[in-house]
Amino acid sequence: MKKSQPKTFVLDTNVILHDPTCINHFEENNIIIPLSVIEELDHFKRGNQVINLNAREFARTLDSITGNEIFNGGVPLGRGKGKVRIVITKGLAKEIHDVFREDNVDHRVLSAAFEASKAAKSKVKIILVSKDVNLRMKAKALGIPAEDYTTDRVTNVEELYSGKAIAENFDDNILQELYSSPFEVSAKKAAKKLKEELVPNKFFILRNSSRSALAHLDQEMEKFKRIDKQVVYGIKPRNAEQTFAVDALVNCDIPLVSMTGKAGTGKTLLALACALHTRKSYRQIYIARPVVPLSNKDIGYLPGDVESKLAPYMQPLWDNLKVIQDQFPETDKNYQLINTMIKEEKLVIEPLSYIRGRSLQRIYFIVDEAQNLTPHEIKTIITRAGEGAKIVLAGDIYQIDHPYLDSQSNGLSYLIEHFKGQKLYAHINLEKGERSVLAELASNLL
Repeated sequence: MKKSQPKTFVLDTNVILHDPTCINHFEENNIIIPLSVIEELDHFKRGNQVINLNAREFARTLDSITGNEIFNGGVPLGRGKGKVRIVITKGLAKEIHDVFREDNVDHRVLSAAFEASKAAKSKVKIILVSKDVNLRMKAKALGIPAEDYTTDRVTNVEELYSGKAIAENFDDNILQELYSSPFEVSAKKAAKKLKEELVPNKFFILRNSSRSALAHLDQEMEKFKRIDKQVVYGIKPRNAEQTFAVDALVNCDIPLVSMTGKAGTGKTLLALACALHTRKSYRQIYIARPVVPLSNKDIGYLPGDVESKLAPYMQPLWDNLKVIQDQFPETDKNYQLINTMIKEEKLVIEPLSYIRGRSLQRIYFIVDEAQNLTPHEIKTIITRAGEGAKIVLAGDIYQIDHPYLDSQSNGLSYLIEHFKGQKLYAHINLEKGERSVLAELASNLL
């Protein structure tokens, strides 16, 4: 069988900022990095945002493998992998300039791909890789193959693990057993009556014509345990899914929990309430969210100092905390405790970039709007978890503000697909909105 000819991929800057380890994911194929990309990465090196950290990480990686050959033929990336080389472009190729005129980084990347394709003379397939759909369209218009970076992309988001299942016409004897002390039943016995896939920490609605029960399959998949609604710091679950979420969020033996669902399903509120409910098991509570500027502009475009620039991004978290606090009278110790925790920095609400780098020992760490994180960023957060830490990632995979992510390529979807079945992980997809009848109607219709 004839071995296929390795392809050559030309990388855009946004691919590297999305995944600084990207050059290791092209198998035996070769990689071209235009010098203009290196120059653009240089502008991202300073700062504490995720893209700044990614730019610095890639610079260190490239520096560790560089030599004179990287500008002349390329440097091998290792066994079973291709070469990486940097190409210098002297302005725009005439064909590119005639069409687009403006000399910018995007057009220089396009020009590098065009020149490489012309030099290859069809012997090697040259493909531009970019997260920017507009740049891909420009490339295709010029006859240059262009692709999105799909290494960390979920195959079918519609079949993504929901964390729950419903069993109709379930055996009444088993349901009765779940209602008798110790309120659990052998997984082997229950599994015979179930057609659903069994994975650790999965939730079930078991019912028949006479009764129903909410149950949780334990980490070892040995027992189904009945779940009852549990009030957490004044917040009571309003439906089965929220009851499942609370069960996972207060369970200290499950250090990683993800929640998905549209606006108003209670993701952030439940996570905050459960963190406060279990506060004695943790040293601090951190609540953070990534800052994704509107119209892809940096926060520097906004008026005011750093605190006033970031305030609009953090306000929804403070709003949820206020809802919890308002469950109690101002004189109540639970109301006052929240103020005390904030004052003593036992409860911290900050942008994700501010919290990054802190020690995560015995921390209840909630990341809101996690769908705006890349798979690499999700990995960076989870791998920082120390002993006794619990990480909760909440978001709506269909409501993404990041310019280069979608429902299939965001880090939250990637996490759900890859962590399914792990004993230390639980997931629940919340479907029913509980904010108000109007909010639920708007979410479904608009």
